[in-house]
Amino acid sequence: MKKIISLFCLSLIIQTVWAQEVMTPELLWSLGRVSGVGISTDGKSAVYGVTRYNVNSNESNTEYYSIPLSGGTPVKIEDPNKLVADPSLSPNGKYKLYHRPVKIYSVTGKDYYPELDKSEVQIYNDLMYRHWDTWADGSYNHVFMSNVDGSNEVDIMKNKTFHSPTKPFGDESDYIWSHKGGKVLYVTKAKTGAAYTTSTNTDIYSYDLNTQTTMNLTKGMMGYDNSPAYSKYGILAWLSMKTDGNEADKIDIIISDRFGKKNLTENWDGSADSFLWSEDGKTIYFIAPFGGEKHLFAVDYPGKSKKQPVVKQITKGQFDVTGFVGQSGKQMIVSRTDMNHATELYSVNLSDGSMQQLTHVNDEVYKSIGLSKVEKRMVTTTDNKQMVTWVIYPPNFDPAKKYPTLLYCQGGPHGALSQFYSYRWNFQVMAAQGYIVVAPNRRGMYGHGVEWNDQISKDYGGQNMQDYLSAIDDMAKEPFVDENRLGAVGASYGGYSVFYLAGMHNKRFKTFISHDGIFNWRSMYGTTEEMFFVDWEIGGPYWDKNNGAAQKSYAEFNPIEFVQNWDTPIMVVQGGKDYRVPIGQGLEAFQAAQLLGIKSRLIYIPNENHWVLSAQNGLVWQREFFRWLQETL
Repeated sequence: MKKIISLFCLSLIIQTVWAQEVMTPELLWSLGRVSGVGISTDGKSAVYGVTRYNVNSNESNTEYYSIPLSGGTPVKIEDPNKLVADPSLSPNGKYKLYHRPVKIYSVTGKDYYPELDKSEVQIYNDLMYRHWDTWADGSYNHVFMSNVDGSNEVDIMKNKTFHSPTKPFGDESDYIWSHKGGKVLYVTKAKTGAAYTTSTNTDIYSYDLNTQTTMNLTKGMMGYDNSPAYSKYGILAWLSMKTDGNEADKIDIIISDRFGKKNLTENWDGSADSFLWSEDGKTIYFIAPFGGEKHLFAVDYPGKSKKQPVVKQITKGQFDVTGFVGQSGKQMIVSRTDMNHATELYSVNLSDGSMQQLTHVNDEVYKSIGLSKVEKRMVTTTDNKQMVTWVIYPPNFDPAKKYPTLLYCQGGPHGALSQFYSYRWNFQVMAAQGYIVVAPNRRGMYGHGVEWNDQISKDYGGQNMQDYLSAIDDMAKEPFVDENRLGAVGASYGGYSVFYLAGMHNKRFKTFISHDGIFNWRSMYGTTEEMFFVDWEIGGPYWDKNNGAAQKSYAEFNPIEFVQNWDTPIMVVQGGKDYRVPIGQGLEAFQAAQLLGIKSRLIYIPNENHWVLSAQNGLVWQREFFRWLQETL
């Protein structure tokens, strides 16, 4: 018996050691997730948080640290706000800004009939009745100011049926103090009902503390205007899109000074993600997708000069710069990822772009496992363009072997497919399980110029689908790719891509996985919440028979119209609280596959939205992902 137990224990040890040689879903969820907080007020250290998930309790916990800008040993701290300047405080330190929901109108049965306090009725007379993963309850986010001790509270958006922070992803950066503190600036979409759902026109408003009046600073600018920030000299800058209704328009950096407004990136064929004023107020640093990566760029503040400022790239390499922590002298502290490494903080030398890693939260994990080779491959498309395609190989890749290969279809459809590190669509985990991953920067992605980004709109089943096929066909020619074991996987627009490819792939693929994908444009148009998305991307409503672009989308680019061609196993994943791509999309697709007699599986996650956020749901998602591939590929 002892011998049997010893052999069993040895077997477990061997299995554990083997598991630690590559990235697994369980190991992925054990990683510390690093997020920058800011530079300490003395300019000597970077403050950051590390979030870890406890799978057993299905909860997370964040601890905070401070590390010298020159590198060294991090020090655990209890309250990061004691080291970093608090942006909610006014420049004179007397007042603070904050937000909270304010009930404006009645929605529930209890609101209308207080005596029926156990009713579950919700009553709506207009759009938008739900957004992202939450039903409207008649409340709006409002910005408040008060004395530091909380007295003399003022709702600076009193009686307004607008949100600030904006829904669904706005935060405290949506409201700021003016340079000298006499005004409060806030971002909002000043529309309600159907007009709210069909427009992307957010504006930046200025509330004057003395006169208690409000002014629209971006009046006449019809797209997204957000992320306001002042330089040390009081020059206002913000991010702006030009076109109302186009959520994926070019994002420019606009400034406003005594000489008027100026677009600093107007002549640059790219799109900014985020920006930060330099300490001396002479330069704006920004992050932008570029060539399948995300990098740090700079553009000078022009002052009274009429010359268009020149954009300069600072960092270069196969990685993503993902966010700002802050500047101290000639150093810029940023967060950085690549397809083999989760977020860590780095110091950038602003003179030459060289980088030094500051935090090492997950180094020990990565030292214990084999890493993937990540290759940037240029693929010629059917219209003779060169397309960046990321290829991720299994650790210890052997070109003498044949590998099953996955075509990854990116969501968005306009999101950049760069060197990101996802905790769900994680290429490192996929490759570690023995799959080659092919991730093309097909049409519609930021980082390859405005024309490349814009082309996909109203052409969802067109050139970009050919881009997908060009990428997988190009890789299938390699002797180490098993062309009889190809799969296609993706979420959101990537999920739509999977549904669409399933009807026209000409037997290229052996299996499909679609997560929260669009299956039927007609029911999508009738149930999704942000109408500007479907209006812009597919052309408009299905009942507009005179709209050629829309009718083409509902006919030629609608996966449900080609479901009779489905002949390949498919797994459908659907979040119950996904109101962007609502539950009917996944259920319709699964039901069709079942009735067609196709091997299929539905993974339904009732309390997840368009994403999968909880640890245990995330692990089940990963395990089912690979179980399906093992069964079908």
